[in-house]
Amino acid sequence: MATPRTKRPVVVGVDPDPAHRLALNWAADEASLRHLPLRLVLAQGMPTIRVTEADLVPSWEEWNRTLHTTGQRALDDAVAFVEAHYPQLPLSAQLAEGEPAWVLREQARDAAMVVLGSNRLPAAKEMFTSASVALPLMAHAPCPVVVVRRSQDTSEERPHYVVGVDGSPTCQAAINFAFEEAALHHASLRAIWAWHRPVLGSLDEHAAQQECRELLSEAVSGRASVYPDVELHHEVVPGHPVDVLTRESAHALGLVIGTRGHGGFTGMLLGSVGHGALHHAVCPLITVGPQTE
Repeated sequence: MATPRTKRPVVVGVDPDPAHRLALNWAADEASLRHLPLRLVLAQGMPTIRVTEADLVPSWEEWNRTLHTTGQRALDDAVAFVEAHYPQLPLSAQLAEGEPAWVLREQARDAAMVVLGSNRLPAAKEMFTSASVALPLMAHAPCPVVVVRRSQDTSEERPHYVVGVDGSPTCQAAINFAFEEAALHHASLRAIWAWHRPVLGSLDEHAAQQECRELLSEAVSGRASVYPDVELHHEVVPGHPVDVLTRESAHALGLVIGTRGHGGFTGMLLGSVGHGALHHAVCPLITVGPQTE
């Protein structure tokens, strides 16, 4: 099925293991809700290498044929899975050569978002962990990046998303995306400011937290008219951002964070907060850069 050129697709990295369909299902559902095409991409893990020595050519060609055959079979199975569950969804598929992080970064250039699973991805699973693919992708992709992991049961609470707010101008893209996600999924939104008390120096904690509340309220304001059905809750929570966001993600449909924050989220992607959120968030992690706006 042809992909409409006028719409940016939701790109999903395909895990060749048919038991790992969580990210594929999440991406297909998101594309359907957003009325966007879905593009399935399976990276071979390394570029094709052709050896020139005559006595080695057959073995390398055999290896290459096997690699492509196996990859194409896995991609066809993934396509069949999506077509069976979303028969009306515009769909395309691509078998690509190269390291998964590089392949998906290239795909992100014209994507609405890139989705990958939290398990190893993709073909050479012993070589590429989710962190080695996700971190460079989140740092450089010009679109939101979603790392899907199996969520805990959300039945105890009303479905909701969590967005981390730090007061910086660049976190506005993450807030906008979080509102949009909440509206699409008929969920409420919790905006969280993680306030980390300084270890040294005297501080009027009440005044400091009150200032954070005012900044948080200002950061999330002005969207009620655009998303009137999204019930918004905002709260300043004492603690390190990693601990706070991990805890708040426990029953959420998704955790949304900006990729170029300041304050409590300084150096998010390359520092402790980004790594912590990637490894410990219970729900799908959605990172949004300022270029998304």
